[in-house]
Amino acid sequence: MADTTQHSMGRALRREAAVTIGLLTDEQDFTAMRRYRTFVFDEYESYLRQVEALLRSRAREGSHTTVALFDPEEYADFCADAGLALDAPASRSRFTAEVAVTGPTLPYEGQPLAELARNLIDRSVRQVTQEYASEFLSHIGPCATCGKDIGRAALARASELLLCIFSAAAPGDHHLVCRVSAVPETLVVGLHTDGDLQLEETEALELTTVLAFGIAAHKAGGLVMRTSAPGLKDRVYGWRLRGDGLQPFTAAEVRDAYRTHIKVGDVGVTETDVDYYEPPDLGEVGRSGGHTH
Repeated sequence: MADTTQHSMGRALRREAAVTIGLLTDEQDFTAMRRYRTFVFDEYESYLRQVEALLRSRAREGSHTTVALFDPEEYADFCADAGLALDAPASRSRFTAEVAVTGPTLPYEGQPLAELARNLIDRSVRQVTQEYASEFLSHIGPCATCGKDIGRAALARASELLLCIFSAAAPGDHHLVCRVSAVPETLVVGLHTDGDLQLEETEALELTTVLAFGIAAHKAGGLVMRTSAPGLKDRVYGWRLRGDGLQPFTAAEVRDAYRTHIKVGDVGVTETDVDYYEPPDLGEVGRSGGHTH
């Protein structure tokens, strides 16, 4: 009887223990891990099946599991910094625990593993994008003329522009994408909102930060909005970043810009249910006025 009770208590503890699993999201990363003797998997597809089986098993037990992105290069850097053996399961566990705190994670809720991996990669890219832009804004320093902090002024201006855009938007669901030139890669981030214009906080912060980066760094960039409403064709329009203001795209320009911006979304370039427009007038607020520096 005592053994049964102890076993039940142990199962209860396992169900309540939160676990994070590090996922190798592509075959190239999987191949990089095969150099380690203690990494026992030979084939990527077999590895994915084993991960998914573990996730499903824990879900059936009522256990909560999160999934983190396991990057072999970051893992090697982590082991070097911490003085850990690369070829050791304990080192991989410590790295996964670290990523669970500092990097993007997603809860396993029964979704297909391929979908979870795509969303995890997307979240990781968004985090890196925001961190890059935030780092720039925090170190750009004061304006030599007026002494204002350029990064803070750019964030305030970006917030003002986004508020203006959504205030002028027609009723419906909106998908707004901001794209700003940078080195080595262009920064791209998107934001979704439904008809009540309730913005998801994380997405709003990411988009504001990237737009502020473009303003502060005087980079080329643009914003493209897609608005959907029942019974109507989707409306697509946008603006080119000019200084700390926005210059409207023509209908022809936004058609070309949209074909680039949709890389962030899930819509195809051959859609026929889309109309291209010049954007609504943002008034004096949307025009460049040298507000930042």
